[in-house]
Amino acid sequence: MKKDLPENIVSDISIAVVLESESPTGKVWNVYLINEKNVPIKNVMVSSKGYGIKDEKEVKTSILRHFIGDIDPQDYAKIEAIDEQVFGLTNEYWLSYYIDGTIYDKKYIFLPESIVDDNLIKIPVLNKPGVLIGGNN
Repeated sequence: MKKDLPENIVSDISIAVVLESESPTGKVWNVYLINEKNVPIKNVMVSSKGYGIKDEKEVKTSILRHFIGDIDPQDYAKIEAIDEQVFGLTNEYWLSYYIDGTIYDKKYIFLPESIVDDNLIKIPVLNKPGVLIGGNN
């Protein structure tokens, strides 16, 4: 039964949509996983998808699965590039990883229109501008 499973709380793990560069022709954005823990996380897997309404039609992107491997403490890994055209959709990232043989998982959701210049902050560990979900929660 689900109630008998331990609650493996995810904390000190963030996902950020980061502005890599800007030019007159456009912006380059990437999605990163940030391990703010003092221990490595192992066998990291992230699935991503987008969904919502665009031009009055229901839209779903493909589900992408990314095997990241291990991420050292206070380090990060690139998950994927992201196109500005999907910022109007809900962008969902489902993370799973292991610490000391115990599995952890968490869903991170960037709501439509949340990835905008007004929401940019300095992303920890990467020290670049972006929109962050997670951290010390």
